[in-house]
Amino acid sequence: MFSPKTTLLGLKADHFRHPLDLEATQAIKQFPGIDVIVRNLLGPVAEQFFYLENIAASVLVGEKQLPEFHKMLLEACEVLDMEAPQLYVRQHPVPNAYTFAMRGKQPFIVVHTSLLELLSPPEIQAVIAHELGHLKCDHGVYLTIANIMVLAAAQLPSWGAVLAQGLQQQMLQWLRCAEFTCDRAALLATQEPRVVSSLLMKLAGGSPSLASQLNLDAFLAQARAYDDISNNELGQMLKEAQTVNLTHPVPVLRAREIDRWASSKEYQGLLKGETMRYSNKADSKGGWRNW
Repeated sequence: MFSPKTTLLGLKADHFRHPLDLEATQAIKQFPGIDVIVRNLLGPVAEQFFYLENIAASVLVGEKQLPEFHKMLLEACEVLDMEAPQLYVRQHPVPNAYTFAMRGKQPFIVVHTSLLELLSPPEIQAVIAHELGHLKCDHGVYLTIANIMVLAAAQLPSWGAVLAQGLQQQMLQWLRCAEFTCDRAALLATQEPRVVSSLLMKLAGGSPSLASQLNLDAFLAQARAYDDISNNELGQMLKEAQTVNLTHPVPVLRAREIDRWASSKEYQGLLKGETMRYSNKADSKGGWRNW
């Protein structure tokens, strides 16, 4: 179905984790014991709830049900060296995909039908691999923690609203950092940078009727133009104001970043089976930060 890919045996999350994701995750880990509480108390209830919801209202992908999607999942898991979660297809008009894993016992991925209709098979596998990146990096637990913190702060009188807003912005910043890492997981699984960038282009302005007319090179040039806006103080300020409340980095920025990482020694080294020395310092240069 797809061209042969290099299997990344022994791949660890920190081998490909984006530096900004590492920084943000380490900040969340400064609350000792909270992750254990969330896993052990909230986890069982949430897992059971979502399991029943998916079984009742979605289609579980398997060898006998949408087998091509099942093959995509298994191949991506083999490349990323991880166990396969459940994969569901859900009828929904908004193109989207999401994942859930709190205790690691019943992780799952859900992909909306409208997203499947928009993408080519390699791009669909990139979506699946992106969600696998969330599982590989254990993002689900920390996302839950951040949501609980915001909800609790919102219940506090007077200054609670201000605190909740600050926590919400911290959570959104973490989410944007995490998305960069998962785009890298998509690239590692597909090993085709243009597939991942094409996926992001379609998320920005695609539809089933327009897909064949879109030009990826023009979109990447558009990403470079977005970078150029940061060359002055006003442009940088406007970009920060525009993106501060977003859950994802803007698509052109994600495409620009994945295009950059695809030519890096780190990415090439992973494909060659080299153990890379991971740097936990985020690069402060360039226009790819959007907060």
